[in-house]
Amino acid sequence: MHFGNTDYKLSNIHLFRDISDDNLDTIGNIISQCEVVKAKAGQVVLDVHSSGARLYIVLKGALGITKMDLGLDNTNLLENAITQYLPGECVGEISVLDEEIHSATIAAITDSELLVIEAETMWRLIDESNGVARNLLQLLSFRIRAANAQIRNRQKVGEFYRQMSMIDGLTGLHNRAWLNNQLPSLIDSAQASSTPISIIMVDLDHFKRFNDEHGHLLGDDALQSAAKVLNAGLRPSDFAARYGGEEMMVILPNTNQQSALIVAERLCSRLSKTRVFQDMQKPLPHITASFGLATLSEGQDGKSLVAAADAALYRAKEAGRNQVAI
Repeated sequence: MHFGNTDYKLSNIHLFRDISDDNLDTIGNIISQCEVVKAKAGQVVLDVHSSGARLYIVLKGALGITKMDLGLDNTNLLENAITQYLPGECVGEISVLDEEIHSATIAAITDSELLVIEAETMWRLIDESNGVARNLLQLLSFRIRAANAQIRNRQKVGEFYRQMSMIDGLTGLHNRAWLNNQLPSLIDSAQASSTPISIIMVDLDHFKRFNDEHGHLLGDDALQSAAKVLNAGLRPSDFAARYGGEEMMVILPNTNQQSALIVAERLCSRLSKTRVFQDMQKPLPHITASFGLATLSEGQDGKSLVAAADAALYRAKEAGRNQVAI
């Protein structure tokens, strides 16, 4: 069936909107012999294997980029459509312009009728009608903006998941992966700008015994409580990370040893006073921690700085725990 033998109105087609009647008559004559085809629901209309460059205008039904493109079945196509093309809209215009293959699979998501305009005819329409050229440019502008919005959304989602992969699921602190990625650059920055940076290693005292006596669920509560104390006692420019197990690290940029010692002692005191359990009828101990402090010295790298903080932590434990050592 040819378009000239149908009763479809040109003015209902987006590509031919706001065009003078005289121009519409010219357009009607040009596309009168263009074919109108039927597509069953689930039938692929365009994909990378489609031959030739042609434009498809939806006259009835709907087309869409669907999850079929992801290798899924074609049930509930209308619900699963990622992008839909409804009556009056067109697909394939970019391939007509650049003669490249289609980048997505487009299928009928309901039984549809489509006007097929071959590339040669499309170029003739553009030559004959400034209105068609204008509408095509507007359509392409819309598609480009929509594609850019999708790219930005994907970037945001990717960044969200990247950030999530850097967070410890139990404590909400940065995790070891974040620490391995960020600490070297923080130290390099401090060395380059000749500004101080200090780190504090924090280890909950007798945590294995705590887990054995009270269970791992209460042990998780204790870790979460300790993490909250650390976060609450830091500046926005400071960082706290879970180093591993019951061990955590606090990073204090632009902080010398004297100032870092004040922070460590404050955190130690607050932690020892923190209520972990709400059931106060059952006598349960407070948690405490040992703190090892180290401040970056000239020429020192990240590994040796962490080793110095570890050594200080060991001294705090040897001295009786629940205290700060340098």
